[in-house]
Amino acid sequence: MPDPSTGLNGAPSASPAARAGRAALRYFRLVRLAHTVFALPFALAGLALASQETPFRWHVLFWVLVAMVAARSAAMGFNRIVDHRYDALNPRTSGRELPRELISIPAAWVFVVACSALFFAAAWALNPLCGWLSPLALAVLFFYSLTKRFTWTSQFFLGLSLAIAPVGAWMALTGGFDWRAAALAAAVLLWVAGFDIFYACLDFDFDREHGLHSVPMRWGLRGAILIARALHAAAAVLIVGLHWLFPLGAVYLAGAAVVVAVLALEDFMVRHDDLSRAVAAFNLNGAVSILFFLAILAGILWR
Repeated sequence: MPDPSTGLNGAPSASPAARAGRAALRYFRLVRLAHTVFALPFALAGLALASQETPFRWHVLFWVLVAMVAARSAAMGFNRIVDHRYDALNPRTSGRELPRELISIPAAWVFVVACSALFFAAAWALNPLCGWLSPLALAVLFFYSLTKRFTWTSQFFLGLSLAIAPVGAWMALTGGFDWRAAALAAAVLLWVAGFDIFYACLDFDFDREHGLHSVPMRWGLRGAILIARALHAAAAVLIVGLHWLFPLGAVYLAGAAVVVAVLALEDFMVRHDDLSRAVAAFNLNGAVSILFFLAILAGILWR
C-alpha cells in the first residue's frame, strides 16, 4: 500500500502549506505584484501632501494600501485574461501564467472578482466619496486593457490609470478634492505614459502584425521616442513645480533634481535604433517613484 506522505515516485509530497505557497506565488507572478512599486509611492505621496491639510490617521494609510494593492491586482488580472491570446503568440510574453496554463482562465476571473470586492470594501472603509467613486476608478483601470485594440493613445490611458492613485489617496484623507492633487496626478500620467511608450517599442513588430495600436505604431519608433522624452520633460517640470504648490523647501528640490536626473538617464538609455536597454530603462521607474516619495516626505519632515 503506498505511503500517503510520498508521491508516485516515492519522493515526499508537498505539504498543504507548501502547495498553497506555490499557488500564491503563481498569482503574485500573474499580476507582477512587485511592480506595485510603480504606483504605490505616488499614492503615499498624495497622502503625505494631504496630511498638510488634514491630520494624518494611521487607519487611512492601512486602507489606502489595501485599496492600492487590490485595485492594481484586479486590473492586472483582467489585463492578463483579455490579453491571454496575444500573450500566447508573443515570444516576449508567452511564458506568462495563463499562456502556460499554470492558472486557468476561470481561476483568474475568481481572483479578479475577489480583488475587486476587496477594493470596493477598502474604498468604503475610507469614506463615502471614495466608496461612490470606486466603481469609476476600477472601470478606468479595466478599460485601459482594451484600448490597444482601437486607439494609439493606449499608453496615455495607462498613465491615467496610475494617476488615479495620488488623487484617490488625497480624497481618502481629506474627504474632498483639491486642484493641487491634480497637478501631482498630471505628473504621474506624463511620466507613466512616457515609460510605457518605451516599453511598447519592444512589441512594434508584433503589434503591426496583429493590428494592435500604440504610440510607436502611430508615429513610428523615432517619433515615439521623441514623444516619450517630451512627456518626461513635461513631467519633470511638474515635479519641480510641486515645490511652489506645496512649499517643500530646498530638501525637496534636491530630491526632485535626483528624480529628474534618473528620468533623463532613462531617456538616454532608449533609442529608436537601439532598444537593447529598454527593459533596464523600464526597471528604473521603480527607483523614480520611490525617490519621488522620499523627496516629498523629506521636504515635509524638514519643514
